[in-house]
Amino acid sequence: MVDRLQSLLSRFAVSAEVFHAGPLCGINDLPADGERGQLHLIREGQVRVEHADGSVLQIDQPSVLLYPRPMAHRFVTDPQRGADFACAHLQFEGAGNNPVAAALPPVICLPLDQLYGGQPILSVLFEEAFAQRCGRQALLDRLFEVVLIQILRALMESGQLRVGLLAGMAHPRLRHALVAMHEAPADEWTLESLAQRAGMSRSAFADSFRDTIGSTPGHYLQGWRTRLVQQALRKGQPLKRIAIDVGYGSEAALSRAFKAQTGQSPRQWKEGVRAATEPS
Repeated sequence: MVDRLQSLLSRFAVSAEVFHAGPLCGINDLPADGERGQLHLIREGQVRVEHADGSVLQIDQPSVLLYPRPMAHRFVTDPQRGADFACAHLQFEGAGNNPVAAALPPVICLPLDQLYGGQPILSVLFEEAFAQRCGRQALLDRLFEVVLIQILRALMESGQLRVGLLAGMAHPRLRHALVAMHEAPADEWTLESLAQRAGMSRSAFADSFRDTIGSTPGHYLQGWRTRLVQQALRKGQPLKRIAIDVGYGSEAALSRAFKAQTGQSPRQWKEGVRAATEPS
């Protein structure tokens, strides 16, 4: 059976870049960082986390704090004792179009002991973070990527996400249909064929999919294909090849479906991305 997370992460990768390891004392502001999210591991100490919308988190035990999308936040710790942090930027491929980042809430806070099997990884990560060895940065970056996968596992297996893609990936039946669409987007999927993958009747599948994912199977498939088109456009692939890869019979059919989803033609979307990334 295809790994349900692998089917996502193999197409939409995520990379980490450590930017701090050590104590933080007093008040520390962390601005939203372009298209990147952030992942913080709090090894020791009490931390008050404040957000611009007025929401506050009080962290009193070793915890992980995940911001899948850019979001400014403030850490308030004891001015003398502080708290021990290891922090990394997260770059989700496709930025706002990344299905994993888009499926997560704005902020997630979990005790470190909820990361199943995470203790050995965390021990190595903290040991490396607070030492100065050769290859430290590269090793820490990879370890943070592992921790992110463990967070996604924990969220899926604990049932904390009730609606959305990851809730569907945690569903014992729906996940088979989702993986099928992720792995073979060019196939001519129908409600009946997807229901068969899930081992459900058409009506039960349609109702369960809508209630869990938040959209119809057809609309989800169109959105997944659109994300793949956007990814391919970023890489400079020609429309003719993209149309074949994602299951459209022609460039014209691809363009119609893309515009219905995004409100722009593929060319307009690509020019907008280019303009946004070019230095001013």
